[in-house]
Amino acid sequence: MALVQSVNVGVRRLIRAKSGSTGIHKVPTSEPVTVSAPGPKGSGASGLAGDVICDTRHHGGDDQAVYAYAREDLDWWQAELGEPLRSGVFGENLTTVDLDVTEARIGETWRIGDRVVLQVTSPRIPCATFAVWMNRKGWLKAFTRCARPGAYLRVLAAGDIRVADPVVVEFRPNHGVTVGTTFRALTLEPELLRGLLEASEYLDEEIVRRATNREPLVLFEDVDD
Repeated sequence: MALVQSVNVGVRRLIRAKSGSTGIHKVPTSEPVTVSAPGPKGSGASGLAGDVICDTRHHGGDDQAVYAYAREDLDWWQAELGEPLRSGVFGENLTTVDLDVTEARIGETWRIGDRVVLQVTSPRIPCATFAVWMNRKGWLKAFTRCARPGAYLRVLAAGDIRVADPVVVEFRPNHGVTVGTTFRALTLEPELLRGLLEASEYLDEEIVRRATNREPLVLFEDVDD
């Protein structure tokens, strides 16, 4: 059964990146955390109570209210990097087990515990702050090639989330557009962009625009490349 292995809340930290400070440092908590829709991007709000977002231009808001990453993918990175990675280290709010986040379809809904319902909206796109945080040469390129981006989710039903809450996929759209497909289309495989329009009713406007115009993202370069 799929579960929430860790609930992680960010604290503000100084960082040697353009943003100057970051909330990517997520700390696991054993306490229940209230999850609700934070409002439009730019409001400075996360979907988790007490979670800090510093770069409100690029992060947060209703379509990026919660960020989930699979523990199995962290374990893959542990083996790849040769060092332990604690839950929350990639800046994820929810670390899951027994849930294939990369293969989640855009628009599918997850019921977590008794009350909370989240909807998959998009993959996480790595940024320069993430590269500085990980402190590894070529990190953005490595993360992009791996194509295990984790998923952003919007909040459809608010409530509290706790460690060990079950995660049930309640609805899967009929299209085949997954988190992984969307990530690859936006980064290294732009020939997949037009296919994203199958999921246009669930995607945010920026991704729909890029898919329509066949316009992939230009990622930040690693600062040490």
